[in-house]
Amino acid sequence: MKRRLRWLAMLLVSAALAAPAASRVTVQNLRLWSAPDQTRLVFDLSAPLQHRVSTLTNPPRLVIDLQRAALGGTLPPPDTRGPLLAGMRVTKEKNDVRIVLDLKAAVRPKSFLLKPAGPYGHRLVVDLFDARAADEEATEDAAPAVTATARPIERDLIVAVDAGHGGEDPGAMGRRYRTREKDVTLAIARELARQVNASAGMRAVLIRDGDYYVALDRRFKRARAHQADLFISIHADAVPGRNAYGSSVYALSDRGATHGLARFLADKENASDLIGGVSLNDKEPMVRKVLADLSQSKSIEHSLELGEDILRELRRVGPVHISRVAQAGFAVLKAPDIPSVLVETAFISNPSEEKKLRTPAFQRDLAAGILAGVKRYRARHQPVAPIAVPVQAQRPASREHVVQSGETLSTIARHYNVHIEVLKLLNNLADAEPPIGTRLRIPFADRES
Repeated sequence: MKRRLRWLAMLLVSAALAAPAASRVTVQNLRLWSAPDQTRLVFDLSAPLQHRVSTLTNPPRLVIDLQRAALGGTLPPPDTRGPLLAGMRVTKEKNDVRIVLDLKAAVRPKSFLLKPAGPYGHRLVVDLFDARAADEEATEDAAPAVTATARPIERDLIVAVDAGHGGEDPGAMGRRYRTREKDVTLAIARELARQVNASAGMRAVLIRDGDYYVALDRRFKRARAHQADLFISIHADAVPGRNAYGSSVYALSDRGATHGLARFLADKENASDLIGGVSLNDKEPMVRKVLADLSQSKSIEHSLELGEDILRELRRVGPVHISRVAQAGFAVLKAPDIPSVLVETAFISNPSEEKKLRTPAFQRDLAAGILAGVKRYRARHQPVAPIAVPVQAQRPASREHVVQSGETLSTIARHYNVHIEVLKLLNNLADAEPPIGTRLRIPFADRES
């Protein structure tokens, strides 16, 4: 009996000692992506964990403490050829893991956890933004707005060329050759940019020029920063089955999808932020984009016109999948002041189309077709450069409303002439009605003074 009790006591002690280790989160892998304006580290985790990020100076370093964590193996050494990261050291601190990043310059760090999405499980994302570049961008955002005088000057047409997906988000995958959509879109985008730059009176801006991810809302923000006249997003998507083929062109819709496939593809593309790695806590910039969408009917009209011109020229390259420009709620097209289209060049899920997408000749033909459509559109819409005059008056981004008895989100939205989804996003509301006394932030519409 005593021997049995002694054995049971030893078993309980062993279990107690093993419990902390068993409850630790395993750091399984590290991936790194370098973009011109940031460096991103992605840690694959077995489960969510608590973490802390702190910066040190002289020399610049970033310390990442992962609480109650253990290493699942040796983390791969990071590529230090980028502009920010000089090296990495990993140490174990009792039950924690400490990662020290040696830096080439001061950074503005940002970190967040991501839930499983697409091919990935739990992840910790650490973004490093060059501190000087971040300060310059903040200064530009705070600069006074401009208005135009009545004397326009003709200028080059600026075309923003957006290669879909990138970095953490590979996009669709070919069945036969395992071709990644992000590689095909970048190759076609670079070729289109080359042909645009070789055309008189036109200039291209590449939204992504490497294997890194750009958040959907930052894509059209970059286009706007370059004063782009047109925004063209390049894709090569997949659908169930192997028989879908041909090119398609899509524009934004503010009234639902016009086609079942358009809705399916929009849902897939809009999920890219969850796969590519975007914090869902940063809602304020997207709220401003949604608000601007309310007055973009003219932009949608021009987008449809641009899409029809491109689709007409793509028919010379090969078959088209949908005969007219389709519409759906593509987040990447929500630039309210820039005509924007998404071009599905071909279906990477079709083995024969996947094979063609891999060839430089087909990539050149697709780029030439898109460019011909752009030129057709430009012939009717020559861009002008207004003489800018600073606007002195600035207004706050939002005001406040206290919910009264009998009021609903719908009645409040109608009263202020804003979209109900904007109210939900801005105030972190679910579908339930807010209780009486709730203080709601109400955004200003662009046409309000």
